[in-house]
This record gives sequence, structure tokens and C-alpha cells, in this order.
Amino acid sequence: MNKLDELKHNLTEEKLQNEKPSNGTVSRGPSPNRGQSLRDVDAVGPDAEDKREWQKKRGIDRSKQVKLVKLCHMRYQHPDLNKITTFLRDFGMHVTKKGDGERWFRGYGPDQYVYYAKQGPKKYLGGAFEVESREDLEKALKIPGATVLSDGIEEMKDAPGGGYIVTIADPEGFPINFVHGQAEVKEERAKPAKLMLNDEVDKPRQKAFQRFDPGPAEVHKLGHFGLNVENFPAQMAWYTQNFNIVPSDILYVPLDKIDPETNQPVRKEVALFGHIDRGQDLVDHHTFFMTTLTPGVEKHVHHSSFEVHDFDTQALGHQWLVEKKYTPVWGVGRHILGSQIFDYWWDINGFMVEHYADGDLVNIDTPMGFGPAGHEGLAVWGPDVPTEFLE
Repeated sequence: MNKLDELKHNLTEEKLQNEKPSNGTVSRGPSPNRGQSLRDVDAVGPDAEDKREWQKKRGIDRSKQVKLVKLCHMRYQHPDLNKITTFLRDFGMHVTKKGDGERWFRGYGPDQYVYYAKQGPKKYLGGAFEVESREDLEKALKIPGATVLSDGIEEMKDAPGGGYIVTIADPEGFPINFVHGQAEVKEERAKPAKLMLNDEVDKPRQKAFQRFDPGPAEVHKLGHFGLNVENFPAQMAWYTQNFNIVPSDILYVPLDKIDPETNQPVRKEVALFGHIDRGQDLVDHHTFFMTTLTPGVEKHVHHSSFEVHDFDTQALGHQWLVEKKYTPVWGVGRHILGSQIFDYWWDINGFMVEHYADGDLVNIDTPMGFGPAGHEGLAVWGPDVPTEFLE
């Protein structure tokens, strides 16, 4: 059931013909929809590759990589901190600290903050990854093809939890940040209750009624961010060689020529869903997303995505944002790659942000998959994909 036509249970004309009994009448209607939690190797399917073999073929030396631990926060610059604060609160974040021309916003998860906003003209300031050691910060300053934007290793004196940061630009100029030495969160943060759910057979929720309070979809953590780049092959090589980022899935378009070695159509790779390689540890299906530009569109950050508790939380948050008259992009729906339930919105300055719930977990043993690019494969259910999401 990993193929789109199987997921959507389209009943083809051929299938209808095969199901005709001898009298020529069709015996039944369309198959009902079905969902199941497939093993990773079965869901990925046969068009797959071992990640270590993929790295080996590309000459990737893992000992030289900057070792990422997790994605911890996003950094943006906004013209009006009060207005973006109102939006981010309605989006489900909490102000954890206000400074002179800067603010930090947290979720209820383990990170000191998940979003940093600086006063100034609209500008993308990059995602921030926690790294294993100070040596990794020093290594980041020496990456070939990068431009150092920070004054070496800078101390984050005013930031909640302190720590140190390095900021560089990738070969196309996108900023990327690395932090180390932040203090752990000590306070106990309230977490949403896990709902009991009844289905047609198992009914653990007995004499207990589902009740909800309206409000924003509270953010747990930052999950991933994505870039639309000019030179996709070069950018993918740069990120996967210099950091412990490995593909979970790569999307391609077939070219009008045949590879003489495989006798298969040549593929042009156009999109990467990458996760942080922590070996056997389970991590999010993708922490970093990258795709090639739509013709005529300038390179830009595509979106950043924040995890929420569950589907009800997400739906109530969607309703809250609608009532506040913010601008939706796409959702609510469910992705195929990563499986997340998604809901995309524009913030007040035109940056795209996402709520997601119920995402896949993978590790180094999960095969990396290959699939054809196309908007039809972006979701198994939900509204039609809007043009602005594809740009």
C-alpha cells in the first residue's frame, strides 16, 4: 500500500472488468479506504537503497562531518516584534524572554526555545542545530564552500539557557546555525493529556466523555525546515557530506533517455527529505527538506514546521487561526512521506509555518526510498495542493 494509487484505493477499469461475474454485471462497488501502520521496509518498497551504501558510493567521510544532535530552533527577523508575537502566540508558542530588539519563544518540549525573533527588516536567519561538542562548532567554521557570518564562536549571553553559537552561510547564501552548551530546561512544563479513543471493537473510553477547550494548537518542538534551492545536486552534496544528514527519501523526475548500464530511464533528483543520522536511535523522518526551484521563482526558505500533540489539537488550532483571520496555505491533510498530519499557514510577514502531528520515526536501518516527484504524491488526503505551496 505504499503506492499512491493503492493508498487512495482507486478502482481501475481493468479491476472492474476482472471482477465481472459470468453474467457481465459488476459484483461490487469501490473498495473502502483502509489505513495501516506498515513496517518501514514494506512502506518504502523495492525502489530503495541502504544508507551506508549510498554514503559510500558518494565518498562521504563521516569522521569529518559536523555532528548534529537535533534541530532546536528557528531564527527570523521581523519588522514589528509585537505583531509577530501576537501571531506566534496564536500559533501556539509562549514568550519565554523579551530582550532589547529580540524575543525568544518556547514550546512545552525539552528545548529552551523553538523560535527566535529579531527586530529588523523581514529576513530569514536560518535553522539552528544543536551539535555534539565545541569541537563541532570549530569544525563548522572551516567547512569548504561556507561563508562565516558570526564573529567566530559567539556566546549567547542573553538567550535562555545560554550556550554558544556559530552562524555560516551555505554555498547559496542560506544561513545555518549551530549551538552548543545550552543549559537543560529545569522547570516542569504542562503537557496535553493523551486522549483515549474508541473504535468499533476496542472501547477503552467508558463513561468518560471527550471535551475540549478552544485555543491555539500548543507547540511541542521544532520538527523541520525546508529550502528551495538553485543547484539541487550541489546543495544536497554539500549538506550530506559536511553534516550527519542522510536521505530518508529522494524524489526524481525521469529524463527522456536510457541509462545504458541499468536500461532504465535516467533520473534527475529534485527533492530531499533528510534526517539526522544518530545511528540506531530513532529520529524524525525528516529534519531538513530541500527541493529545486520552480522556474521563475527566486531561492527562498520554504517553511518551518512545529509539532503539536494530536489531530484534535491540530484541528482546534486550525479553527483558532481561521477565527483570528490569518491566511491559510494548505491543510488540514496527511502527507505520504513522513506520514504527518499537516496544516500550513502564512505568518503576518509572508513566512510559511506548519503544524504537524503523528510523524514517522526512522533510524539508519530504515531504507532510503526513491519516488517520482509530483504534487499528486504530497498527500493521501486533504485539500488540493495550492500553487503557492509548490513555488
